[in-house]
Amino acid sequence: MSKTTAEIIREYRFPGVANVGGVTYDGQNVWFAAGDKLTAFDPASGKPVRSIDVPAHAGTAFDGRHLFQIAEARIQKIDPKTGRVLATIPAPGGGGDSGLAWAEGSLWVGNYRDRKIHQIDPDTGAILRSIESNRFVTGVTWVDGELWHATWEGDESDLRRIDPRTGEVLEWLEMPPGVNVSGLESDGGDQFFCGGGKSGKVRAVRRPRRGRATGSGSESPVDSK
Repeated sequence: MSKTTAEIIREYRFPGVANVGGVTYDGQNVWFAAGDKLTAFDPASGKPVRSIDVPAHAGTAFDGRHLFQIAEARIQKIDPKTGRVLATIPAPGGGGDSGLAWAEGSLWVGNYRDRKIHQIDPDTGAILRSIESNRFVTGVTWVDGELWHATWEGDESDLRRIDPRTGEVLEWLEMPPGVNVSGLESDGGDQFFCGGGKSGKVRAVRRPRRGRATGSGSESPVDSK
């Protein structure tokens, strides 16, 4: 296992935002959950570009067309153009859900205190498989076939690349003391966007460079069959 200190590239602050939950990236803008709305901002300028009034309590995901947002014990499918909620499915943790990601036709949901990541059917909410972690799970993201999740336990947070079949930790980025991660998303390249919880911030963290040791977490997402 490779363990290093996370490199924070940039911090984004938003006046009036007291808490940031889930984060996702639509290829142009970063979206974050802020309790009673979803807000998108331009990561180059840091300026908010639009908001959607919808309950947004935890993880956020984007499938290329729609936003998915955890709101208490349910997951909402949202049209980002109109802000309409198109469908709702039950969240697997029944209100204890945290991170949310989209990969290979499935939603991947962090279950905070149960220390699990569930792969679920985006149409029904049915659990297809579960991965165990040994820490409280917050954000979840897939990038280049790698499964990463954030942890937040006590006042400590880190980002972990895990084997999607066994849950084994393959790589570990330790956040600085007092810097917590409530949501996690990759930009598909060399950085992660991290929700900062009650700090009201979103932070950009550098993703480790290629050439590191690889494991099965660098393969394609596992089949749900």
